[in-house]
Amino acid sequence: MALLLHRLGRLAARRAKTVIASWFALLLLAFAAVAGFGGQLTTEISLPDLETLEVADRVAEEFPDSELAGGSTDVVVRTTNEAPFTDDQESALRRLMDRIEDQEPITTVADPFVTEDDIAAGHDEIGQGQEELDSAEEEIEAGREETEPAREEIEGAQEQLDEAIEQARSDGTHEAAAAEFERRQQDLDQALPEIEAAERDLEEAEREHAEGDAELERAEAMLDLVQDAAPVSDSGDTAIMTLHFEDELNGVDPQLLEELTATLAEADIDGVEFLAGEELSAEEPHLMSAVEVVGLVVATVVLFVMLGTFIGAGLPLLNALLGVGVGVLLTVSASAFVEMMAITPTLGLMLGLAVGIDYALFILHRHRTQLKEGMSVADSIPLANGTAGNAVLFAGATVIIALLALNVTGLPFLGMMGTAGAFCVAIAVLMAVTMTPALLSLVGWRILGRKERKALTETRNEAAPGRTPVRRVAVDRPMSTPKAIGVVVLSLAGLAVLALPTLDLRLGLPDNSAQPEDSAPYQAHHATAEAFGAGRNGPFLAVADLPGGLRDDAAEQYRIDIAEELGRHPGIVSVVPAALNDENTVAAFQVIPVDGPTAESTEALVHEFRDGDPLEGTRLDDAELSVAGWPAANIDISDIIADALPLYLVLVIALSLVLMIMVFRSLLLPVIATLGFVGSFAGAMGAVVAVFQWGWFGELFPFGDPGPVLTFMPVIAVGVLFGLAMDYQLFTASGMREAYVHGSDPRLAVRQGLRAGRSVVVAAALIMASIFAGFAFSPDPMSAPLGLGLTVGVVIDAFVVRLLLVPALLHLCGPAAWYLPKWLDRILPDVDVEGAALERPRAAKAPDEPGERVDADVS
Repeated sequence: MALLLHRLGRLAARRAKTVIASWFALLLLAFAAVAGFGGQLTTEISLPDLETLEVADRVAEEFPDSELAGGSTDVVVRTTNEAPFTDDQESALRRLMDRIEDQEPITTVADPFVTEDDIAAGHDEIGQGQEELDSAEEEIEAGREETEPAREEIEGAQEQLDEAIEQARSDGTHEAAAAEFERRQQDLDQALPEIEAAERDLEEAEREHAEGDAELERAEAMLDLVQDAAPVSDSGDTAIMTLHFEDELNGVDPQLLEELTATLAEADIDGVEFLAGEELSAEEPHLMSAVEVVGLVVATVVLFVMLGTFIGAGLPLLNALLGVGVGVLLTVSASAFVEMMAITPTLGLMLGLAVGIDYALFILHRHRTQLKEGMSVADSIPLANGTAGNAVLFAGATVIIALLALNVTGLPFLGMMGTAGAFCVAIAVLMAVTMTPALLSLVGWRILGRKERKALTETRNEAAPGRTPVRRVAVDRPMSTPKAIGVVVLSLAGLAVLALPTLDLRLGLPDNSAQPEDSAPYQAHHATAEAFGAGRNGPFLAVADLPGGLRDDAAEQYRIDIAEELGRHPGIVSVVPAALNDENTVAAFQVIPVDGPTAESTEALVHEFRDGDPLEGTRLDDAELSVAGWPAANIDISDIIADALPLYLVLVIALSLVLMIMVFRSLLLPVIATLGFVGSFAGAMGAVVAVFQWGWFGELFPFGDPGPVLTFMPVIAVGVLFGLAMDYQLFTASGMREAYVHGSDPRLAVRQGLRAGRSVVVAAALIMASIFAGFAFSPDPMSAPLGLGLTVGVVIDAFVVRLLLVPALLHLCGPAAWYLPKWLDRILPDVDVEGAALERPRAAKAPDEPGERVDADVS
């Protein structure tokens, strides 16, 4: 591979303009792909086989005509003077809602004031119904007062007649009085049916009264349940307007959502403001903002300080920007064909910029070193590409493999993120080994500063013909053992302290409270919490399977009883019956918890609904509950990713060990390096927990309220940090092994290799950290924790683990650090990542004059 890259570097140098033009042509094609295919990015995470999705699908099947079947979003409406809405404001809002309801893709708009009026009207109807029932009860009582004496009179007369007949029979006068007895009996028989009919009428009236009373009680109970979730605040100055869609929101055309947003923005209602949720107020994802540009500026400063020339600093930047342009644009265009989250191209941008600069820097640094040692430009470019470029290829391959391994998690959106990130890294590698040699050939000796060129000329003039290496400071003593012990102790202690917050790690998806404080979603979240309680921001859907064979009234009462029973739970504010299917077998309820959707109490509540039925032990325990909605989906996704993380960690760590054993021909060094990576990752996660979950130093970051750490952030961080850790280990330990192989004492070899590679690692880490830090200060609640985690992880891994801890541990291990069983050494492939095969046969050549471009004399 080194020889192939050597030839590629020579070809790119000779055909520099063709190579550069080809890359710019590819960039234009990428622009054309975005313009032609478009694409749609989403903030929604969709995963197969989620319990909450299965429940949601069942809801759509059982209640196809209800508002539960589609998507919805809330718009908070409030007065600016904190006074209750006036009649004029309510009228204007109703007209606005009528206009919104006529827009696509809206099916209905839940008018909060109509709901409030309906509640008031319901109370009036209940009052009237109660009056009617009371009046009917009085009539029934009056009827009883008439029928009961009549019944008693007839029964008394019948008893007297029976006694008279018996007496007549006993004294022998029955035949004489028989006609009178028969007449009297006929009179009684004629009067009795009238009384029985009146009694039947009274019984029917009592039955109807009882049914009416039960219906009134159900209506009153239902009204109380609905009132607990009223869409207008008690103070009358805040209302929630709910927009219902035919489909789920992630399937709605973004253009239609923009039109809805425009309608709200254009609504000019005096004294009223609208606060839309993220679905309507979110702007098109911006790949770069001002803070990311600041990160690029810092990277430029680092490059200039290290290289000393604007040309040298600009070349890696041009490489990275061109490569990331191609990679990210092609990634965005692919979103027209596959579902892609908005953070996916952001990850590609983040990685493409960072590794694009670093990989070009590695080759450029090797080229500059060779020039200062007296090599010609024409010879140095292909050699740098074959040596440092080979290392870049290996380093890029480790990052790519780690990112592609995200596909083994079984989570499609993570696999897509990993694939997109790997694609951008692959573009960066290709740019480094083709575009960098081409640009170096164009700038020639100007890659060195004036003073460097002058010093090289003077050195050449004073030296004999031939190659004139610049003297380097010799390292003739290893690190002292006490110092190594101190470094190990302090490093491990520092890593342990940084990693401590990780023990409190909670995973979740950010809600609107994580948005910047000046954003509409954040303000809508807090306005809702202040007016209606925190739980109103995260209601979830509970679905109950009812016992079979229930009549309409029994099913209605059953679901009211369920709602009232669930409403007694201390973690629930209200439970509103939302729908009942035609067969009276399935009922849906809106459950409003006490706390917000990402709160631990809400998470525990959802688990209780699923794992420990809250109806168990009551007379309603025949009903089976299931849960859907945002809090449930949040838990499902977090649980799946948490389950996938250990497998991914094992895979990455195993890959790390195998690769480093092949490269460094050692057993102990890979173990130490891998454990160091674990420490870097733990420290990075500790920083993320402290900032984004605990809220430490929150005033320095633009996010809103602290909350759980982004669900998929640890998995992405593992993949990225692993690849970068292998890069840094390669550029330090390869020099150590080279010194050891050439006869240096094992402990001395550690220090010699560290001295040779640390400058480029420091520069690379500073550049990486500055790029990632730009994203850490992004207002995007998904990009920010990932940016901070990668920033801290890179700093820890480079400056603590690779430059301090690992060298100190290798020093303490002595010769054992380089031990490899002979049988294993024989079967392992020889991975020449530094292109040593190119160095051995190379003959020294006389240098070009400073100022030459490849083989031209330019002073």
